[in-house]
Amino acid sequence: MAKKFDLLVFDWDGTLLDSAAAIVGAIQAACRDLDLPEPSDERARHVIGLGLGDALRHAVPELPETCYPQMVDRYRYHYLSRDYELQLFDGAAALIVELADAGFRLAVATGKSRQGLDRALRASGLGRYFQASRCADECCSKPHPQMLEELMAAFLVPCERTLMIGDTTHDLQMAKNAGVGALAVSYGAHSAAALDTLAPLARLQTVEELAAWLRTHA
Repeated sequence: MAKKFDLLVFDWDGTLLDSAAAIVGAIQAACRDLDLPEPSDERARHVIGLGLGDALRHAVPELPETCYPQMVDRYRYHYLSRDYELQLFDGAAALIVELADAGFRLAVATGKSRQGLDRALRASGLGRYFQASRCADECCSKPHPQMLEELMAAFLVPCERTLMIGDTTHDLQMAKNAGVGALAVSYGAHSAAALDTLAPLARLQTVEELAAWLRTHA
């Protein structure tokens, strides 16, 4: 069967890497370090995938912007202290290899910094399979469509041949803003109910379900 999509764009945290709990814990620990009110798990999970400024404004609204560098330093300290423990979701690496072998062009659009994504790609061993990526310190924060627009332009792939795959409403809204189809995975940061409000092409509960959908429909 002919492929429907040429370019598959993956979010990273919560989609390929099982990191949502570590991100939430690092946000909360940084708040404790700075004697700030600690956001709930739900509030902290909501900001996963956003650029730094947007994330801090939502997760820690009491924090003056002049104190953002301190918050970032404490967040990075706590996140990196657990970074070595983080693993790809079961089946994620095999899926990426399978998709690359099948001839899809693969890219990443993430709320991570360039430094953070490059470190993650090296640690995971998946860097060789992704032909391009865009990060939150290079582009407008999700859900602005800039990341997808730049990736489509780089590959000369139109929106109707591009698919975004992510675990947050930020990913799905970015896809909608770019005129791109989207798949939701509900094993990451945002709830199934929240994801369904943006009417993705499908919502998958496991990496195995995601792989099966892509084999059949992509």
